[in-house]
Amino acid sequence: MTGVLQDRVAVITGAGQGIGRAIAERYAAEGAKVAVTDIDGARAQEVADAINANGGTAIGVANDVSSRESVNAAAAEIVEKLGTITILVSNAGVTRPAMLWKMTDEQWDIVQATHVNGSFYWLQAVTPGMRELKQGHIILTSSAAGINGTIGQINYATAKAALLGMMRSASKELAPANIIVNAVAPAAATPMTETIRTDERFKDKYLESIPLGRWAEPEEIAGVYVFLASPDCNYMTGQTFSVDGGRVPVR
Repeated sequence: MTGVLQDRVAVITGAGQGIGRAIAERYAAEGAKVAVTDIDGARAQEVADAINANGGTAIGVANDVSSRESVNAAAAEIVEKLGTITILVSNAGVTRPAMLWKMTDEQWDIVQATHVNGSFYWLQAVTPGMRELKQGHIILTSSAAGINGTIGQINYATAKAALLGMMRSASKELAPANIIVNAVAPAAATPMTETIRTDERFKDKYLESIPLGRWAEPEEIAGVYVFLASPDCNYMTGQTFSVDGGRVPVR
């Protein structure tokens, strides 16, 4: 590792497992001081303990991103313990699959609250400190579903598409403060994608849509997040990076 994130303070939401955990571990290996947040506080602490045992610096923080109060409390705790946040990875997510004519309000609302509201709350929590420092990197985790749409998850596809609009608008508003904002649209084998990877109705068709013929491992995705938080990305903002084995064609 090159230490490209040395002494930066990074928050990764939804980092108790999957892509979020892989990002937290890579950031710590690159020298960042990492706040591992997750709605499951014990799981967040487990990841933080593993990072610390490997020589990194991390804290675990319980956080329900759908609650503004929880986000603000988590942000305050992180700043107190680690310092001003200069990297945000808004990665927390949930799925509630159902065809649109069967989808309940609860299935719709929780997905929007987690992905859209949660990202917005965290943007509002970290940008004052970043604007004061005139420095920051923000990365929103979107999805191929937010670009191409999907079947059986109109709630998820809508939320992930909304994040792309949020990213583009935030990149323009925050550019004068030298804050870089981008999005990643991954397709990885994680607990959150288990349903679509194992459902007999969808799994073969979905896999056939990936030219590389397989799902990525979370560790294969994490390197892109390192780049997007590093000085190498200081002149690249408002962009979406598809890391999906070629599933979404460049437009």
